[in-house]
Amino acid sequence: MQADFRDRVDRAVSSVRQQTQRTPAIAIVLGSGLSDVVDDLVPEARDTTIIGYREIDGFTSPSVAGHRGALAVADDVAVMAGRFHFYEGRSMDDVVLPVAMLASLGVRTLIVTNAAGGIDRNYQPGDLVVITDHINLMGTSPLIGPQDTASGARFPDMTDAYDPALRELAGELDPGLKTGVYAAMSGPAYETPAEITMLERLGADLVGMSTVPEVLVARSYGVRVLGVSTVTNLAAGRAGKPLDHREVVEVGASIRGRMVTLLAGLVSRLKV
Repeated sequence: MQADFRDRVDRAVSSVRQQTQRTPAIAIVLGSGLSDVVDDLVPEARDTTIIGYREIDGFTSPSVAGHRGALAVADDVAVMAGRFHFYEGRSMDDVVLPVAMLASLGVRTLIVTNAAGGIDRNYQPGDLVVITDHINLMGTSPLIGPQDTASGARFPDMTDAYDPALRELAGELDPGLKTGVYAAMSGPAYETPAEITMLERLGADLVGMSTVPEVLVARSYGVRVLGVSTVTNLAAGRAGKPLDHREVVEVGASIRGRMVTLLAGLVSRLKV
């Protein structure tokens, strides 16, 4: 993190506070193809505030298809429809600014979703997978640099980066969920078949280009994390056809109903 990171977080928080004083304890980050889920989770009403990313100091609109670029804040939950990616040419501070802002707004439980390539040969496009652990192969960490003064740990323990109790709850709500280890690569090129073979040998079941930086920062603030991946495509060399981001968006949209049911159930159980 750069020396001005805390100032950036405070300005982002101030932007949100100018529009709402709600302090939800739960937040959800929606990944590729899932931005429209926000409409089902927090439909526009008197008790929901919708804030475009461009209205938040330090944010810009996402440049990737399938990421709307809006923050919805209700009494119980805040939902980010879209995220920023390292491969867009953004700094790690840019990538994790939203999570740091959410933690500063009072969020104590973070649910991160993403689109991922399936490495495990038992996965099929459309499967939902609860992340049990991750492998950071992005070549960097958002925690490098001066420590954020609001962070609770300079060296956060990542033994249970993905909260076991939250994973168990997700499984109770949707017994059909699969589980797996998520590997994060920098992108934006999809992995080669040789890289997928390497990842499989390292113990990865899924591969994507996001999520891990957000989880690292969330855990440094003491925020509990649940990760859910949508298998939007089989990894390189497994599908017998070229990979295409349009398929990622389409499959993400196709599981909207199931994802809404899971996320709404999680919020309902966690808010009591």
